[in-house]
Amino acid sequence: MSENINLSYKEAGVDTEKGQAFVQRIKKNVATTHSKNVLGGLGGFAACYDVSFLKSYQTPILLSGTDGVGTKLEIARLLDTHNTIGIDLVAMCVNDILVNGGKPLFFQDYIACGKLNVQKMEQIVSGIVDGCHQADCSLVGGETAEHPGTMGEDEYDLAGFVVGVVEKDKMIDGKTILPGDKVIGLASSGPHSNGFSLIRKLLLKDNRLPSGDDLTFIKDHVFKPTKIYVKSVLSLIEKHTIKGMVHITGGGFHENIPRVLPKGMGVKVESSLIPESYVFKKLEKDYQLAKDDMYSTFNMGVGYILVVSPNTSEVVCSVLRELGENAFVFGEVTNSGKVDIR
Repeated sequence: MSENINLSYKEAGVDTEKGQAFVQRIKKNVATTHSKNVLGGLGGFAACYDVSFLKSYQTPILLSGTDGVGTKLEIARLLDTHNTIGIDLVAMCVNDILVNGGKPLFFQDYIACGKLNVQKMEQIVSGIVDGCHQADCSLVGGETAEHPGTMGEDEYDLAGFVVGVVEKDKMIDGKTILPGDKVIGLASSGPHSNGFSLIRKLLLKDNRLPSGDDLTFIKDHVFKPTKIYVKSVLSLIEKHTIKGMVHITGGGFHENIPRVLPKGMGVKVESSLIPESYVFKKLEKDYQLAKDDMYSTFNMGVGYILVVSPNTSEVVCSVLRELGENAFVFGEVTNSGKVDIR
């Protein structure tokens, strides 16, 4: 028979009072993301969102996406910098549903930690709030769970979930893509949230941060938050026809581009037309990485892709540049059935 019959939940490692205080501290910041459709406040059992506006749609299609940030979290932990990792979390979810033309409506997060550090959690949530503002969606709730004994006290993991909407006849699914269509890239801000298992192997020694220029490289370039393309792309597709879109995430070009192409089609990529990215140029040079491996792992400076008819590519690029994106044509759809990097 156990002798710890009077052991409390707090003594077991879970401080529910601190958790309640944390919710109170973030309420005001979270509320800045709320649209008029959000009902109630943070802290209830369920988030409530009024969807009566969908009556203005002919055939509304709800889109959902969920994702995490992967091992980029370890870089955040080592740097002790947590105020942008939430942007990454939002970006990974909203950019995914954007591929189908989806407008994000609301977002929820899940934070698991070894021990609740209120200041650190506030920083994380501030990044999520920032990401939601960039995506023009409401942060309607979430969950913060302490996992004592299964995670280190300074460890945490993140997951996000987004719901969006698109008119059925305006969904973008790649079905009309034809050989000869042009491939437009939107510049990334860096590695975004992918390839960090390799990056950590290359840049960290014994899972410790380097010093000097290598540390500056990580802070100023590698760790930059994932770019959110929602506002510019949604503005674009209101007036211009886009045949297909791709969010370049884990698996790089070779895994993600085929996901939007009709069966049997491929893409010819002219790598010389992609603006040079300092991050990937340095990684390739310093560690003698094979080009094909890099394009199978990283976004290589292209965070988001659009496929358009040849006669509209320059107009689309011009509009995107006016919207603040670094947009460029760098490829063409083919009948090859593969992604050919040249």
